[in-house]
Amino acid sequence: QVQLQESGPGLVKPSQTLSLTCAVSGGSITTMNYLWSWIRQPPGGKGLEWMGEIGYSGSTIYSPSLKSRTSISRDTSKNQFTLHLTSVTPEDTAVYYCAGGVGGRGYDSWGQGTQVTVSS
Repeated sequence: QVQLQESGPGLVKPSQTLSLTCAVSGGSITTMNYLWSWIRQPPGGKGLEWMGEIGYSGSTIYSPSLKSRTSISRDTSKNQFTLHLTSVTPEDTAVYYCAGGVGGRGYDSWGQGTQVTVSS
């Protein structure tokens, strides 16, 4: 069973870069056809926002609304992938999740989520 675990700072100052890492166990991030995504949920009962993904081959796709500030990289030797979000503002405060699944079939694995607060 694939397990995902997010890690990173819980508090980031405005204008800084947020970096979160998702460690994957029980499966490889290079498994054919798998996609690995970052998804966030702002406070106040707002819906989930898909931010971007990195595929098993290393290719990436980003949400158009976040593309200018988002990048996702991976370290296959550590079996993990990392989100970088630049120039953060308080509007980036959210619970951040990593998730994985076969392309076109939805996500079958989710991390527990990590709270990130952007505040000075």
